Amino acid sequence: MMIAEKDVLKLMHKYTQILEELKQLEVTRTYNSPVGDYAEWLTSKKLDLTLEHNSKKGFDALDKNKKRYQIKSRWERGKTTPNSRQLNVIRDYTKKQFDFLIIVIFDGKFNVKEAYCIPHQMIGKYGKYNAHQNGYILTVYGNWLSDKNIKNITPLFK
Repeated sequence: MMIAEKDVLKLMHKYTQILEELKQLEVTRTYNSPVGDYAEWLTSKKLDLTLEHNSKKGFDALDKNKKRYQIKSRWERGKTTPNSRQLNVIRDYTKKQFDFLIIVIFDGKFNVKEAYCIPHQMIGKYGKYNAHQNGYILTVYGNWLSDKNIKNITPLFK
C-alpha cells in the first residue's frame, strides 16, 4: 500500500498539534521527541520534585531537601534487548552534578513498565565509560538492577 505524500503531511500536522498541546499543558518543554520531557514531567509529579529549567546542566529536578535528580528514559516498542535499554550518555560524571539517577522505562503505550532510583556512585560501578561520547553509558539490563543500593520505584508510578 502506497501512502500519499498528502497523507504523510496530514500525520505530521497532527504530530505538530500534539506537540503544541503537550507544551501548552507543560508536560513537555521542547518540541523534540516528547519521551524525555514526559518522563521528567511524570517523575516530578510522582516523586514530588521541582523541575529545573530545561537548559540546566547536570540535573533535571530537585527534591525538598535540595537533592539533585537526573532523569533518563527509554520507550520500548518491541522485544526487550540490551540495546533497547541503553540510556543516553551521562556526561561529566566525575563532577557529581546529580545525587540520584531516575530511570523510567515505558512500554509501547507509555505505561511505566519499570522505574529505578540509582545513587550517583553506582553509575561509575555499572556504567561503561565511552571515550568517543565522552561519558558513561548505562544499559538498564541484567543482574546489577538487583543491587541493594538500587531502588525499584516502579510501584510509585502505578
